[in-house]
Amino acid sequence: MNPAATPCLIFNPSAQGGRAGRFGPHPAIPGGQCVFLATSAPGDARRLAAQAVRDGFQTIIAAGGDGTANEVLNGIADVPGGLRAVRLGILPVGTGNVFARELRLPLRARRAWKVLAQARERTIDLGRAQFTLAGLPQRRYFLQLAGAGLDSRAIELTEWNVKTKIGPFAYLLAAFKALSEKRPLVTVQAGETLAGEWVAVGNGRFFGGPVPLFPSARLDDGLLHICVLPKTGFFILPAALAGLAVGRMHQFCRARQLTAPVLTLASPARVLLQLDGENVGELPATLSVEPKALRVIVP
Repeated sequence: MNPAATPCLIFNPSAQGGRAGRFGPHPAIPGGQCVFLATSAPGDARRLAAQAVRDGFQTIIAAGGDGTANEVLNGIADVPGGLRAVRLGILPVGTGNVFARELRLPLRARRAWKVLAQARERTIDLGRAQFTLAGLPQRRYFLQLAGAGLDSRAIELTEWNVKTKIGPFAYLLAAFKALSEKRPLVTVQAGETLAGEWVAVGNGRFFGGPVPLFPSARLDDGLLHICVLPKTGFFILPAALAGLAVGRMHQFCRARQLTAPVLTLASPARVLLQLDGENVGELPATLSVEPKALRVIVP
């Protein structure tokens, strides 16, 4: 086996309620060759991806959801020169598949395999976050989005067994739970200072699925796109969801949107930071963009 010519696929067997665990050789793979590596615990995809880079693989495919893709990305980045040497492929078999939608990848595995086999490349920006975890400084990349406030609390409240049954609607149920709690303010500094109970930061257009929260964003524009919702609540949420659905949230509620290459998030209370749909640490955090830092396979 030649790692330089053979793709390595890292998959989360629990994605899509366990259906993602049924992988095997596919006729779309050149020569029918592919190395399959299964994760067994959170963090495994990152470790496996880093080892795959060291072993000489030049194409690494993340099979799962946005969380798995984020782990694989960070494993590639953990190895010096990994982002230059390796291209990332996505086989979207997760819950939301937000980044796959951003890349316009087919959401059916058989069609996605064909895209991966063609190996057409694009170079995109990466988001980078510096934050704290257990009191220690951390650095981590993100592909699509970051958030703090209502959405990171909803992720914390999402129950795994509910998620396997109703998919992305589990996050909506958890958001309603979060709305019944006291919601701390998050301060955003990005050229100007804003504050809100929910802050979303996008590298691309979509948030939470096929929802164009940042309709003007591009994956290679060198900017992060920011949405700040000053207040959240049961009376505000319907208008916010309507605005999300049509990509004009600021016209339906008091959301503020701006762009910046660098921003900071802080709060006097405990607020979690989510990257690509998974909570990774706590505020304060600094988010920035690394222009055209990642090679990805696209249709």
